[in-house]
Amino acid sequence: MWEIYDTLLSGLPENERVTRALAGDFWTLAETDSGGLGLAMTTPWNQRPPMFPGGVDGLPVSASAGAVKSWNLEEAGLGMAAANAYYNTPARMAALGAEEPYGNYCTRGLDLSGKTVGIVGHLKMPAETLLGARQVYILERNPQPGDWPDSACDFLLPECDVVLITGSTLVNKTLPHLMALCKNACTILTGPTVPMCPALLNLGFSRLAGMIVTDAAAMRAHVQGRVPGPPYPFGKTFLLKGD
Repeated sequence: MWEIYDTLLSGLPENERVTRALAGDFWTLAETDSGGLGLAMTTPWNQRPPMFPGGVDGLPVSASAGAVKSWNLEEAGLGMAAANAYYNTPARMAALGAEEPYGNYCTRGLDLSGKTVGIVGHLKMPAETLLGARQVYILERNPQPGDWPDSACDFLLPECDVVLITGSTLVNKTLPHLMALCKNACTILTGPTVPMCPALLNLGFSRLAGMIVTDAAAMRAHVQGRVPGPPYPFGKTFLLKGD
């Protein structure tokens, strides 16, 4: 059940430390002493005791990122952001050749004509992303008009050809079950919470589509100012594809 998380954590360094971790109303960020800044969507659920009562500031990235396993989901967001502060950097994007313009984000090269597409979460993406799809299901914990409740995932995802899953499912721990429902689909983990971690492509993901932050000052202001809306204006998007 923890394979995705253990794979993510196994690639983290021992010699970097978290210098700042902040959970805002909409986005959570973590920064490291090597200059990394990672994001995760804030999940405001903190009824369970935290793994780190004193917070994750000052801890090695490898330790603080372990909070992604916490059932205090606000703390889990801090852990995910700490992991992304290592994985989602301009240097890694360049080394992996993963930069992808936002207009092609997620689905570049995929032919969705006649396909059934499932989308877990309300994802911000260009309108042309889903052109040609025969059927699109949007499954959401807080459904809007026309959406399906997330309880329909067990019934609808197994019939989908392509499934896009919000990276915030890493934080709320629903991702392992969702992946089990998508064994026959092209599965894309997407959004600012997604780590640029190629090892995850060996666990059933077809694509990882996320972002790196390039304007740290603006991103801090966005989080500290409790500003709603996606953080894409403060960074660049990436796409990693499996074989």
